[in-house]
Parts: sequence; structure tokens; C-alpha cells
Amino acid sequence: MGKLHKRRKGYSDEELDEEEEDFEDDEDEEEDEEDEEIEDDEDEEYDEEAERRAYRHRRRIRNQIIVYLVIFFAVVAIAGGGFAIGRKAFSVIQQKRQEAERAKAEEEAAEEEPPEEEVVIDTPEPAEEEPEEEEDLLGDLAESYYSEMPIETKVAGLFMVTPESITGVRTATKAGDGTQEALNQYAVGGLIYFGQNILDKEQITSMLSSTASKSSYPIFLAIDEEGGEVSRVANSKVEVTKVDDMATIGEGGDASKAAEAGTTIGSYLKEIGFNLDFAPVADVAGEGSVLGDRSFGSDPQMVGEMVASAVGGIEGTGVSACLKHFPGLGSTTEDTHDGRVEITKSLEEMRASDFVPFRAGIEAGADFVMVSHVAAPALDEDNVPSSLSKKVITDVLRGELGFEGVVITDALDMTAITEYYPPEEAAVMALEAGADMLLMPEDFEKAYNAVLAAVQDGTISEERINESLDRIYRVKCAGKLDN
Repeated sequence: MGKLHKRRKGYSDEELDEEEEDFEDDEDEEEDEEDEEIEDDEDEEYDEEAERRAYRHRRRIRNQIIVYLVIFFAVVAIAGGGFAIGRKAFSVIQQKRQEAERAKAEEEAAEEEPPEEEVVIDTPEPAEEEPEEEEDLLGDLAESYYSEMPIETKVAGLFMVTPESITGVRTATKAGDGTQEALNQYAVGGLIYFGQNILDKEQITSMLSSTASKSSYPIFLAIDEEGGEVSRVANSKVEVTKVDDMATIGEGGDASKAAEAGTTIGSYLKEIGFNLDFAPVADVAGEGSVLGDRSFGSDPQMVGEMVASAVGGIEGTGVSACLKHFPGLGSTTEDTHDGRVEITKSLEEMRASDFVPFRAGIEAGADFVMVSHVAAPALDEDNVPSSLSKKVITDVLRGELGFEGVVITDALDMTAITEYYPPEEAAVMALEAGADMLLMPEDFEKAYNAVLAAVQDGTISEERINESLDRIYRVKCAGKLDN
């Protein structure tokens, strides 16, 4: 309240001054209190801010500690895993190192072995791989011939006959238009020639060359050239180096002589134009054997060595060899040309004797085996001729002896067959038994038509025919891979 107003109310100056001083003191007190309140408020705000900063600081420290712990444990885990991986890697490296050291030691040991021990290593891998690769190529080439043939041509390819049987002439001594027409109608797999077909070297050479050129497919041109008495070329007017009979060669006991004989025979046959020789005789001769001097002898092991050497000699010239007469005619005294013949040996006796030379010839690489018409009850209890027996051809010759080449029957016009089987039945039976080629049926056209009908009605499958053609064409095409 102002002094003037108070004076009007009757206040003295001293009272007014005192009151004013009191008033100012009150104001100062109020201001001091307000200042204290502000300071308290500021202090309180400062404490709260400090507390918040302290809290944030503690939280940051805690988070840092957590992060450090996580990093620590992660490092520990990684280190542990790395140690395990490293230990495993070290183990693998150690193992590889040990293997390398072991291989190196084996190589050094192999190099230190004497030559005598190296010779006995069984069938090195390179020697196995090369024939397999060649066989695949040969199979492809063979299949290229027969895969697209009509069935009539396939069936004709299973027959080997005389030129007379398809041309109709009495004696064939040249290959002209008649041969061309015959081969166009019946593309037979092969032709066999005898002494009557050979006049001189120029004539037979020209005949064979012309025949081969007239055939749409590779064709076997075959002959019996054993040496000695059974030598169609050497016993004709053709001048060639004559070879002794097999009995004479066998008496010397020198297998190299058999190889020389095979080379001599194969060489002149190749020069003339033949590509298949029905030789050598692989039969083991018994007492009074019907084979006479056609066998190398009576010792199975010696005969086997001779047979293997003869096969090597013949086939070394590019001419196919044919072992005959499976399962063995040596112990018989009767001839299948004249009637039924039976051998009475047991299976074990045959394994120890008759099979030995055939096995040796097969291992030497013979392209053909001829199966005879002899009946062998020990091999087939049905007692049918071996040439018509599945047990003899498929089970024994192929299964037990492991022959994979061409199986051909002996001549089907022999009495051992013709007295008991018509040509139609014999031809079908032989193929069902496992034969690949049918030699000289009694009536070619009847036999051919019967086989064709059997394939067409499903009695014999076309796949079965293809199996035989594959074997046949592998032999026919083998020389082409060498050219």
C-alpha cells in the first residue's frame, strides 16, 4: 500500500518507514524462499538427470559385458570346431600320406623283384582291356551286316552247302550266272568244295574269287585240308607243298612240326582263296580207331599240344580253323557215314581224354568246332546224335568247355542222320540244340524251308537266329579290323 494512502489514514512517517522496511523484508524473504524453491527444483531435476545418466551407463556396461561374453563363447566354439576339423583334416592328410608311402614302397618293391617273378603275374589289366575293346568293335561291325537282313536271308546264312546243291549243276567248276542267281535266291553262309571242284590252281582260284564277288554278304569258302590222305587241294593237280598225315607228325612228339604243317596248309589255302579249313582233327585215337592216321595220337596231352599248335599255324595265315569231331570219334571203330555210332565212355573218362585236345584248341583260338553225329549216353541220356543234342552243344561244349565261336554240325547227309531224321527235322533240331551252322543237309531246300517256317511260327525265335549270325559274322569280319 503506498505511503500517501497511508498518510491519509493517519500513519506517521516513522510508522510508514518501519512498515515499508517490514514489507521489503517480507519481499526479500519471499524472494529468498522462491529462490530456494527454484534451487530445490533445479537440484531435484539435476538429481533425476544424474540418476538417468547413471542408469544408462550401467545398462551400457551390462550390454557390453553380454556382447563380450557372446563373442568369447563364440570364439571358444569356433576354436573348438576348428580344432576338431583341423584334427580330422590332419588325420586325412596323414592317411593319404601313409597310402602314398605304401604305394611308393610297393612300386619300389616291384621294381626290385627279379624278372623271373614278374613273369608269373596273372593276366595284366592292359591285356584284358584290349580284347574287350576290339570285341565291341567287332560286334558292332558284325551287327551292321545282319541287323537289317530280311528273315529269309538270315535263315539262309545259317547253311553251308556244296555249290551243286544251290546251282543244280552236276559238278561245279566255275562261278557264272548260275552261281549269281543261286546266291541271289539263297544267300547261304558258306560253300564247301571237294576234289571234284578242283581242276587246277588257276581254275579254282578264279572260281572262288568270282563266287565271293557274286555274294551280297561275306561268305565262307571251305574245304577239308587236314594233311595226308584228307587233303582236297594237295591231292589234286594243284601244285602245293604236301603235308604229312597227323599221325606221322604226332609220332615225332614235336608240336612245332604241327605248327609248321598248319602254316603251310593255311598259306596255300589263303593264296587260292579259301578262308575256312575243316582241320585239325582233335580226336584222341583209340585202338582200331575209325580215324586211322588222321589223329595225332592216343596221348590226350600230346594231342592237345599238337592241336593247339596246328590251330595257331592255320589261323596265323588268316584262314579259320575248325576242331573236329566233338565230343570225340577217336574211340569208335564205326563210321557215322554208314550208320548210327555210340560211344560208351563215362563223362569223367571223356573229360580226362577226349575233351583235353578240344579244350586246348579252343584256348588256342579256333574259330569253329564241328560236332559229330556220335551218340554219347554219358552226356545225353536221350541218346540222340551229338549234333542234335542241346546237352552236348549248349551244356558241355559251350557251358563246360567255354567255346564262344561258331558251332557247325558234321555233314547232315550222313547215314547216322538220314536213317532216323528227315532233313526238315534234323535242321530244326540242330538249331534248337545250339548249332550255328548246318553243314550239307540231305535236301537243302527242304531244310531251309523248315527252318524258315519254324522262325515264322515262333518255334525258333529270331533272337536265336541273330545269336548264331552274330557268332558267324564276328568270324567273317575279324580280318576287316586288321586291314
